[in-house]
Amino acid sequence: MNTEKKAWWKEAVVYQIYPRSFADSNGDGIGDLNGITDHLDYLKKLGIDVIWLSPVYRSPNDDNGYDISDYRDIMTEFGTMEDFDRMLSEAHKRGIRIIMDLVVNHSSDEHMWFIESRKSKDNPYRDYYIWKDPKNGHEPNNWESCFSGSAWKFDKTTGQYYLHLFSSKQPDLNWENPAVRDEVFDMMTWWCDKGIDGFRMDVISMISKDPNFPDGKILDGIYGDPNPYVCNGPRVHEYLQEMNRRVLSKYDIMTVGEAAGVTVEEAKKYANNEGSELNMVFHFEHTDGSSNSDSVLGKWTVNPPRLSYVRGILNKWQTELEGKAWGSLYWDNHDQPRAVSRFGNDSEEWRVLSAKMLATVLHMQKGTPYIYQGEEFGMTNTHFSSIEDCRDIEEINAYQQYVTDHGLIDSTTMLKCFDTVARDNARTPVQWNAGRNAGFTTGTPWIKVNPNYTEINAEAALEDPDSIFYYYQKLIRLRHSFPIIVYGVFHPLLETSDSIYAYERTMDGKALTIAANWTEFEQKCTLFDDIDGDELISNYKAHRTGVLQPYEARAVLH
Repeated sequence: MNTEKKAWWKEAVVYQIYPRSFADSNGDGIGDLNGITDHLDYLKKLGIDVIWLSPVYRSPNDDNGYDISDYRDIMTEFGTMEDFDRMLSEAHKRGIRIIMDLVVNHSSDEHMWFIESRKSKDNPYRDYYIWKDPKNGHEPNNWESCFSGSAWKFDKTTGQYYLHLFSSKQPDLNWENPAVRDEVFDMMTWWCDKGIDGFRMDVISMISKDPNFPDGKILDGIYGDPNPYVCNGPRVHEYLQEMNRRVLSKYDIMTVGEAAGVTVEEAKKYANNEGSELNMVFHFEHTDGSSNSDSVLGKWTVNPPRLSYVRGILNKWQTELEGKAWGSLYWDNHDQPRAVSRFGNDSEEWRVLSAKMLATVLHMQKGTPYIYQGEEFGMTNTHFSSIEDCRDIEEINAYQQYVTDHGLIDSTTMLKCFDTVARDNARTPVQWNAGRNAGFTTGTPWIKVNPNYTEINAEAALEDPDSIFYYYQKLIRLRHSFPIIVYGVFHPLLETSDSIYAYERTMDGKALTIAANWTEFEQKCTLFDDIDGDELISNYKAHRTGVLQPYEARAVLH
């Protein structure tokens, strides 16, 4: 008998919206809140339960809204608080919950707290941020920012450096200061009282730093790696337990932490079954596919992921969290390239089949699944012909550091890396139809539309009963209908195969067998030959005994 504790957020399917690129209602080329409201019926048709809304707070947009200057106001380009309230109300009318992006590892340097903090060493807000004296006339340590360059910036007003693990316009908050935690918890309470349904917490594993601030291992010949000293730091669980006591436990909400550097053992603490911290975390182990782990250039690669590596990571998380903590499931998001381009095959011949295959593998696993906007009809990576095509600060800074300043890589190769893994691949506008600007805006889009919008768009998907959209719709409906998909125990199968991802879910005497061919070639597979059961879903209408056809995926209940 299954004893898993039930919860609505375990049974939910989440859809991430990156507002700037979702839908523009007023023709200024930037997506907005009213554009989201206009498409709620589309999301209702898809069947999702929760919207994860990337930041919509007031921001100078150095990092597209992840640099917040006012946590209780709305970004001007996105609309007003009245627009937000209407969107929230309309979503709730359709049975759709909304969780906000909580960005509290850092603020914008234009936030009132930092404007005050940098004025003087004795300002009441000084300790809201992390300030250090120069070391031998230079930075306090050798840490590299996640967006390239030093993680420290000198401020001549007081002669000290402040820490910014991301952009220099994103100074890190000092969680050691109880006043900072009070401010954050008050703000979270304010949003919960407004009626939101939870939080996705940006880089929450980085809020506690090693108080000794030691130098990091030099990885690229220029700067040191801060990760061992800023991820899963000494007080992170203490801070989250305090957050849980003071805010989260008082509401029936969903929480997911973006946990850079998280291990399975750490995840068991963050997402423990006792519920003392968060509901679940995002890990990143599977996203690079082992393609570039030894590269001095970090994430930048043109290499495809390996099934054996990806499967090993996902299976590890499935089996080791079993009975101890809840997991999250995703292929892509606003920080990752498009799923079908990275893990599947986005060619005209195989895009639809491989997208459905990837969806089957993910949505039949244990955990809460996340769909990123456009994934549900097969949006792909784009092509970067020059650095002028890029809008993401991570790409622009990496190009400057590795190509322009140090010559570690040539321009052509760097742009190919962007085609493969750049964040802007996920940020091109949602392709609603084959009309001008893919129906995203009547104006000039803030970032160029992927040229394939005339073939790949939501309108075409809705008109095709065999489209990726309706396949996702069915996967969501199955999760809502069969508890074994939500709560069943995960058992890996065929773990030595280089071409097939297979596993089983079991619950209350029933078994669900899933197998997927990750290649464009027919593969031997006898898993289904002796099974007498009900096929819940497949991306092929006809099967062949003893084999899986190219990119074929099946799920059979027996």
